[in-house]
Amino acid sequence: MGTIRKAAIVLNGFIHDFATGYWLSDLIAIYLLHGYRAGSPPLAATLSGIERFFFWNAVAAALTIFATGGMRSFTYVDNFYGPEAEATRRKMLIIKHVLLLAVVGSGSYWAYCTAFS
Repeated sequence: MGTIRKAAIVLNGFIHDFATGYWLSDLIAIYLLHGYRAGSPPLAATLSGIERFFFWNAVAAALTIFATGGMRSFTYVDNFYGPEAEATRRKMLIIKHVLLLAVVGSGSYWAYCTAFS
């Protein structure tokens, strides 16, 4: 495997992990801003706009997570751990991704409802 390809794989994984943390940080910011908005009616309009900014950043982060995750699926080495472990790893990856899709979906829905309320 070439050096450039290895670097691209590492960079893709870094972007994937960074976008995941960024998505979660956006949700935390929305949660905090929403609390401040409720406690400061004079600032509500400004804080609402900032909440929406973070919501759209969360959408971009989620799209980045899906795109880089899709690219990641092509970079795994088959049978690296042996056939039995590889079968278990694949099952666990499927379960993990179903759960994470539910988390990202419900978290993004919550962020939308909160930022646009």
